[in-house]
Amino acid sequence: MSDQVTQHEKYYVPEKSAMAVLATVGLILSTFGAATAMNQATFGDGEASYTTMYVGLCIFAAVLFSWFKTAIQENIAGMNSAQLKKSYVIGMFWFIFSEVMFFAAFFGALFYVRTLAGPWLAGQGEGGTWNHLLWEGFEYSWPMMQTPQEAVGGVGNQLIANMGTFTSAEKSMDFSEVSAWYLWLPMWNTIVLLTSSATVHIAHEGLLSGNKKRFNLWLGISVALGILFVGLQILEYYEAYAHYGLTLNSGIYGSTFFMLTGFHGFHVVMGTVMLAIQLYRSVVAGHFSADDHFGFEASSWYWHFVDVVWVGLFLFVYII
Repeated sequence: MSDQVTQHEKYYVPEKSAMAVLATVGLILSTFGAATAMNQATFGDGEASYTTMYVGLCIFAAVLFSWFKTAIQENIAGMNSAQLKKSYVIGMFWFIFSEVMFFAAFFGALFYVRTLAGPWLAGQGEGGTWNHLLWEGFEYSWPMMQTPQEAVGGVGNQLIANMGTFTSAEKSMDFSEVSAWYLWLPMWNTIVLLTSSATVHIAHEGLLSGNKKRFNLWLGISVALGILFVGLQILEYYEAYAHYGLTLNSGIYGSTFFMLTGFHGFHVVMGTVMLAIQLYRSVVAGHFSADDHFGFEASSWYWHFVDVVWVGLFLFVYII
């Protein structure tokens, strides 16, 4: 009876690290600072903790830089097994899934406001029986260009708790109110972002075929398009605040508009930084090959996810 020895693939287990704890601290600080800043901007309550937000973001960015640098060095040293690389793929999958749920919550809030809460406040349906007592004179339409508070004559005439003073926008970002189609910034942002998704795919194909020159060129174009998108969105926000009177305290329309587009814009910034880092790694450090390029692949998945979210935003925030 012969002895059989089963050979198992070696699995590299990283050393213990405080990175996860530090990342949590950075996220908590940045979230707390951002929340206080938005409350101050909307209601004028307390002081905006911008310093706390920036400190948290710096801590989180430093943690990511150190963490990913270590992971890259381990991969170059040949420590990563096929099983460990598979765990990276699964981890990225769950990260993107968590982002899907994040945006699902905001889209759900928009659906609730437009389909249920808004009509109820105007006295429509079973939930609107108290309209004549609380918000008499309010008529619902979307985009909501008159808040219930304004319909009853201002904050002093509200019968329920005061949650701040709201002033409706003079003009919405809806396509129906644009003076000329070629001046409508959301359309150009859509073209830019969808084009960038195509250029990322072309870059990926170039890498798979071993053509690093093609990869670097199209990835560079993708990064430039990401920067252009952010620039156009900044211009759109300036137009909303300076010319349309559309702000965070323009009622529920302003709140949902800036929360959805603002968080998406933040994700575009994150995705652009991720792609720029991959471009730097390829051009300067000579990283990536046809069979070893998970850093870029994960960044491209994230970028395509951001593009898909924007399509939903474009339809439900600007069109429908």
